[in-house]
Amino acid sequence: MLTEIFLTRHGVTAANLEDRFAGRTQEPLHSSGITQVEGVASRLKPHNLRAVYAGPLPRTHQSAEIICRITGAPLITSDTLTEIRIPHWDGLTKSEIRRQFGPEYPTWLESPGEFNLPGCETLAEVQKRAVHEMEAIFERHAGERVAVVSHLIVVRCLVLHYSGRLFEEFRSVKIPNGAITVLRKEGLTPPKVMAQGEDITK
Repeated sequence: MLTEIFLTRHGVTAANLEDRFAGRTQEPLHSSGITQVEGVASRLKPHNLRAVYAGPLPRTHQSAEIICRITGAPLITSDTLTEIRIPHWDGLTKSEIRRQFGPEYPTWLESPGEFNLPGCETLAEVQKRAVHEMEAIFERHAGERVAVVSHLIVVRCLVLHYSGRLFEEFRSVKIPNGAITVLRKEGLTPPKVMAQGEDITK
């Protein structure tokens, strides 16, 4: 029995274009992001998706709504698919974060698995909740194909987990906006990463 999850990063936002940390802000899709996700949805349509899961933030929910409109699949919202919680950084540019959080920012850049700012999530915590959600989706949709729309950090954590890699490789996982990562599970074997961060709109 073959089960596939099309793990999709949301479309482009103004924060992406301005190099800001969107975090858990109410950032919607940029107009180019809407067009981008429409292309993603058109490529996903032939796969007969049984559901589209998405985090609750506007940029993922809006992306999922577009995919649902074009594919006809139902939308299911899941809080466990939301972005990492680093409220101190929400809406700031990288230069602003560097100035205001000098001691912590280099750790985030160079050793993200060790990042542990008070009041924030760690990568390990993000990975734990995201993997738990994926395992539930694999069980719930055995033998089917579904899409999951989430964020860069969440997708990177899932790719590392399902490919048996450590957080030291976090920065090497390239996931552009609108890209698809395919997670595949066959029978009782553990899920595997079959395609990573591919921009299927090209």
